[in-house]
Amino acid sequence: MTSERTADARSRSGRTGGRGAGGDPLPLRAGSDPVPADPVLEVRDLDVTFGLGPGAVRAVRGMGYAVRPGEVLGIVGESGSGKSVTSLAVMGLLPPHAHVTGSVRLRGQEILGAPDRTLTAFRGKTVSMVFQDPLSALTPVYRVGDQIAEAVRVHQRIGPAQAARRAVELLDLVGIPNAAQRARAFPHEFSGGMRQRAVIAMAIANDPDVILCDEPTTALDVTVQAQVLEVLKTAQRETGAAIVVITHDLGVVAGFADRVLVMYAGRPVEVGPVDEVYYRTRMPYTMGLLGSIPRLDRGREQPLVPIEGSPPSPAALPPGCPFEPRCPIAVPACAESEPEPVRVGSPGHLAACIRSGEIEAEGWSPAQIYGVRAIAGEVPGPGPVVGESPRPDGGREVVLAVEGLVKHYPLVRGRFLRRRVGTVRAVDGVSFDIREGETLGLVGESGCGKTTTLMEILELAAPQSGGITVLGRDTSQMSARDRMAVRRDMQVVFQDPLASLDPRMTVYDILAEPLRTHGSREVGPRVRELLGMVGLEAGHAARYPQDFSGGQRQRIGIARALALEPRLVVLDEPVSALDVSIQAGVLNLLEELRTRLGLSYLLVAHDLAVVRHIADRVAVMYLGRIAEIGQAGRVYDAPMHPYTRALLSAVPLPDPAMERSRRRILLEGDLPNPADPPSGCRFRTRCPLFRSLDETVRRRCVEEEPQVRRLGDDHGASCHFAERSGAG
Repeated sequence: MTSERTADARSRSGRTGGRGAGGDPLPLRAGSDPVPADPVLEVRDLDVTFGLGPGAVRAVRGMGYAVRPGEVLGIVGESGSGKSVTSLAVMGLLPPHAHVTGSVRLRGQEILGAPDRTLTAFRGKTVSMVFQDPLSALTPVYRVGDQIAEAVRVHQRIGPAQAARRAVELLDLVGIPNAAQRARAFPHEFSGGMRQRAVIAMAIANDPDVILCDEPTTALDVTVQAQVLEVLKTAQRETGAAIVVITHDLGVVAGFADRVLVMYAGRPVEVGPVDEVYYRTRMPYTMGLLGSIPRLDRGREQPLVPIEGSPPSPAALPPGCPFEPRCPIAVPACAESEPEPVRVGSPGHLAACIRSGEIEAEGWSPAQIYGVRAIAGEVPGPGPVVGESPRPDGGREVVLAVEGLVKHYPLVRGRFLRRRVGTVRAVDGVSFDIREGETLGLVGESGCGKTTTLMEILELAAPQSGGITVLGRDTSQMSARDRMAVRRDMQVVFQDPLASLDPRMTVYDILAEPLRTHGSREVGPRVRELLGMVGLEAGHAARYPQDFSGGQRQRIGIARALALEPRLVVLDEPVSALDVSIQAGVLNLLEELRTRLGLSYLLVAHDLAVVRHIADRVAVMYLGRIAEIGQAGRVYDAPMHPYTRALLSAVPLPDPAMERSRRRILLEGDLPNPADPPSGCRFRTRCPLFRSLDETVRRRCVEEEPQVRRLGDDHGASCHFAERSGAG
């Protein structure tokens, strides 16, 4: 690795701000000194159009930016804004029918429109890419080490043995344990986080000048996401490369990027240093994005800021500013012409809004611009750990009680002579309850047993072991008639609204179906009432699900769940498939309906910030058991279990200053196999507290499985040394 590039990486402060929407140079950061290093990647006036004639789709319009050695540029925006198309155009990976114009210069050499032979020489050596789905980026029939070695040999004249050694070195660099052994494994034998690490190892194999990362952490748990981001930082330190990270997560950008570029309708609408854009935002769209993010350090006292409507179709952009139909402060002049990004405030900060000066002068906040007010109504109080003395809840009824729930699956092998070779302990003794008007959030990494617990409850059948009581009725003793009655009072909102709504039925029929099934005669008025309740118009009843945006479809799913006036609603990842701008509106709606109708929620989610915003109480699951449970404020502000502490430390905050000062607790390895859980404490193989204990004290963690024990009012954790964990 060249000393010049390493020096560039160490001089990251004081670089220029890159280029604006049309490729014009941006000023230096305020107070920074000029850096002589030239940009390694310059994009100017980039246009990408699919199709011809009136129906042509302009996916990218006038895109421009520049990055220098060691610099990180974050590109953010809603789905369909053109982020990924831009990166594919830079790499020359768009399909032949895409019409691309403009300029892409790599180390001063124009590569846009270059022949495949030229691009092949650049790809992987000068510029590399980390794709969103690592499984599709790796060839399934070749060993991981062979694929990395192949990437090395394409650009370097070395032998097979030397390339294999280099592949092992790269896997070790990105934190793959037992790298020499893992190099001989196939992609399907890696977990999602390990596959993404392998792709990063391949991307840095030839010491590139630029690394493009397209949603590198989207499908990963927060603990794995933290590991991958740390690997990217390590890769940058080793190579001195410039990084362009494309993501929808503004928390990731806050702690990782130097500059941020916000895209909307195929072009930049705000760009500048991260601190400038986050703390002195001048574009209403950016303000809406930042205000729509649930924050781990705030509860429901601060409502989220939803951006109403959906992004315009690239094939039918509105006249003037593309954001004008959704902008709450739009004026008639906004519809006349599309504004160009101009300097606002400090050098290097540009925004495409004719009212940016007023936003600065008036000091408007996102809540003021979007007219968001706190939700009226008293929030029901929380209660203590299951099995303790009556909680201070005013005698509220228990609507759901789960006690010692167990669900094991047989592990079998053999195609003809099938034999049982083990047991998958998906859920292994889970207990919690929910009171009337209360929300319990069930959180944890993928594979911890959240969904299995949810399905056991929804099945309304006798569990394998333990007990489930729904609305005062034991599921093991229910008749068919009892189940029908309980299903009226317990409804569910699924993760994917399009898959849960019948595409052959109109919205009216979708909402009327449960009413008719349970004998209701006043269907029409109730359907209109439900649509109004979730913020949709009565005229929408004649449309089909595919005619709506993702957020609107989820509102239809919520309306269907409320059709029979249930007392308990199960929410299965209700906003995970939505953009943050749309997610905010759905979360505000759920909170408003809970307050107004007195609903109880069981919320299953992997996003701890979402859970913090909506839940009264939280149960953290790990490998089929509850690690910590209690009132949300106590669990989030003073976590006692080391696993909870690691989870919370891994969640990014959309606040650059806080992100730079936070201490991450990085968990080593992946979730253990539920078919062969560790003895004693199941978390000990990844526990940072366990590693700090002396050998004699560790024995208790190895031999004795901890149970949830009370550590305060409405707060319990299953850790032998939880007090020591919480004191750190």
